[in-house]
This record gives sequence, C-alpha cells and structure tokens, in this order.
Amino acid sequence: MDVRDYFEFISDTEIRIKGHRIYIDDVLEEYLFECKTPEELLYRFPTLNFEKIHATLLYYEANKAEVQALLLRVKKYRKESYQRWLETEGATPEVVERRERLERYRQKKIAEGDFYFVWMSYE
Repeated sequence: MDVRDYFEFISDTEIRIKGHRIYIDDVLEEYLFECKTPEELLYRFPTLNFEKIHATLLYYEANKAEVQALLLRVKKYRKESYQRWLETEGATPEVVERRERLERYRQKKIAEGDFYFVWMSYE
C-alpha cells in the first residue's frame, strides 16, 4: 500500500486523513511545533490509530519540502480568513474587547516561555 492511500487530497490547502475529518496539518502542527510523540498524538486524536499517525509522519518525512509548503499555505489561508472575518464580523465592541484581552493573555504566555502561543499568532 502506498502511503498516499491514507489521505484524501482535496485542495492545495487540504489533505485529510481518509475516514476522518482530521487534516494532516492538524497532526503535523502538534508533532512539529508542540513536539508531541506518536503516543501523545494518539491521545490528542483518539479517532486515529497508530497506523494513520505513522502514515502521516512518514508522508511528511518522504515529502518534507512539499508538506512544509502546504503548512505555509494553510497558515497564510488561516491568516487571510481571519482578516476577512475581522473586516466583516469582527469589529463589534464586544469582539474588539475580547480580542484585546486575548492578545494581552497571549503576550503574557509568550513572556512566560509558552511557545504554543507564538505559533497561534494571526499577525
């Protein structure tokens, strides 16, 4: 079986694990940026099994440049979607206050060395 058989290639920003609503970028962000082990990934994504987790990691290792480009496209897409949301729905006073409060919390976590909040930036 080819490792590609584990995935549904939907678009240039969407590769989903077959039989699931989980995208490979979700698994790889946890693996690459939060340094989760395959066992921790199994706990994080309980509907996956070790075979599909290892297939995702193997696909990444075998296609590193392509998958890193995918991750960058996904991050860019999310940032653009967030900006569109800000322009259309995100300007209410309640949302602005909540966004400012979350940004203060994010900056506090970064100052404490919690690097997860660095990755989640939409700036």
